[in-house]
Amino acid sequence: MRTPIGLPLAALGLLLALPAAAQDQGALDGRVNKLEREMRAVQRKVFPGGAPNQVEPQITAPTQPTEIPGTPSSGPLATLTARVDALESQQQSLTGQLEQVQYKQRQLEEAFAAYKTATDARLKTIEAGALPPATPGAVAASGDTSTDTSPPTSTRGPGNGGGTLGAPAATPAADPARAARVNAIEKPSTGDAAEDGYTYGYRLWNAKLYPEAIAALRPVVQQYPKHRRASFAQNLIGRAYLDDGKPSLASREFYDNYKNLPDGERAPDSLFYLADALTKLKKTKEACDVYGELTDVYGDRISATMKADVAKGRTANKCA
Repeated sequence: MRTPIGLPLAALGLLLALPAAAQDQGALDGRVNKLEREMRAVQRKVFPGGAPNQVEPQITAPTQPTEIPGTPSSGPLATLTARVDALESQQQSLTGQLEQVQYKQRQLEEAFAAYKTATDARLKTIEAGALPPATPGAVAASGDTSTDTSPPTSTRGPGNGGGTLGAPAATPAADPARAARVNAIEKPSTGDAAEDGYTYGYRLWNAKLYPEAIAALRPVVQQYPKHRRASFAQNLIGRAYLDDGKPSLASREFYDNYKNLPDGERAPDSLFYLADALTKLKKTKEACDVYGELTDVYGDRISATMKADVAKGRTANKCA
């Protein structure tokens, strides 16, 4: 009997095709693994600190691939190809999102850096030409309506001992009525010099004696910078300048309080009133930038009243 020649040849062709198919599948496996690693890296960029599986592949490989006779397109090779296509599409989408986020972040950083540079330059000009020396004799005050409207407590602050701060500058002899008003303000004596200095300065400010209030508050900032009342004192100095019609000097105090004591209790107030001072100086763009900084940095700390005031300020300045 003759053996058909076609049968051995067909078997041989099948055996030769199997290694090629295995090579194709191995290559696809390598592509899938590489793409999955890149996807995880992109996810860590887009979702910093989040779970690495926040974005799931649209198509996943079945745990036990099933082959349906007559439909080779649904086999393991086709499934891997679909996974590769899905992963490549997701990678492109996430990469685009990441680039947009990074671009917006760069814009915000550049805008705030420009604002800080311009503000520092203006304040240096003010200091060089118009700022009085920061001593107990310094005068000029301006006020506001922040949360300092309640009298300060006499609780002893942390990290300070006893002693007293310098009294405010003497009232000019030509104004005995003003001297009488100053003398009528009670000076506290609790043994905490910083607390007493702030309390006395607050009482003077509340009596609209702005130069004397600044003179009493300045030593608290200079001599006790780590006391909790330092943040209160410098913010209140800015408010005194603002109430006295000196927004340029007020802006320096508010900016310094935020810059030097960003964790201070009155740092959010200082940013809010810095925007107010800039508005009075007709620096509406800078005021809008400060409102944005206040919301970004202290959005979870400010009161509902301040949030409403920020919204009003943004509307008044036509902030975007």
